[in-house]
Amino acid sequence: MTAPVGRRPEAGPGAGAEPTAASALLVIDMQNALVAIAHRASATVAAIAGLQARARAAGAPVVVVQQEDEELEPGTEGWRIAPELAPAPGDTVLPKTAPDGFLGTGLDTVLRSRGVSEVVVSGFATEICVESTARQALSRGYDVVLVSDGHTTSVRPDGSGPYAAPEASVAHHNEIYRNLRFPGRRVRVLPAAEVDFRGGDAPGTP
Repeated sequence: MTAPVGRRPEAGPGAGAEPTAASALLVIDMQNALVAIAHRASATVAAIAGLQARARAAGAPVVVVQQEDEELEPGTEGWRIAPELAPAPGDTVLPKTAPDGFLGTGLDTVLRSRGVSEVVVSGFATEICVESTARQALSRGYDVVLVSDGHTTSVRPDGSGPYAAPEASVAHHNEIYRNLRFPGRRVRVLPAAEVDFRGGDAPGTP
């Protein structure tokens, strides 16, 4: 069975061959129903929106990965991408059905066709789809930037079961990626303001 290809918003007339780019922005599952339950939703959406604008201005690919399942049924309002992060002409939208954004989506093909060697990872939820996709990116040969203020998880009332509090979970994963060593890969944790899609990042990591 052929993996589904990305849905690409219509490009303007006269669009030519796509340029290659070393870095691509991945926006994972920033859908209405998920943003509604997200920790620091407004701040995370704003950080990712800024990344999208800078990536597009630099000609870097923006890939929006969109979960589809029984709770996020295609065509419903909750399934739609948050309006502040709506795909623009030239962006790629990839439906997925598992936490791993590469599994059965054609993401690897899209990135390799654009000459991408590094993915800038953002989205929801930190411990599930963000983590699964970032690890798969490393296993598939990509360098990874985890955007420290550009991923989030669900709001959880204090003391509700064994889950870590959302702010602790985000901080925990940021710290893991700061110290993660993966042979032959560069792994970085940067705040959104320090990610530069033109090549070369502002000094310092959070």
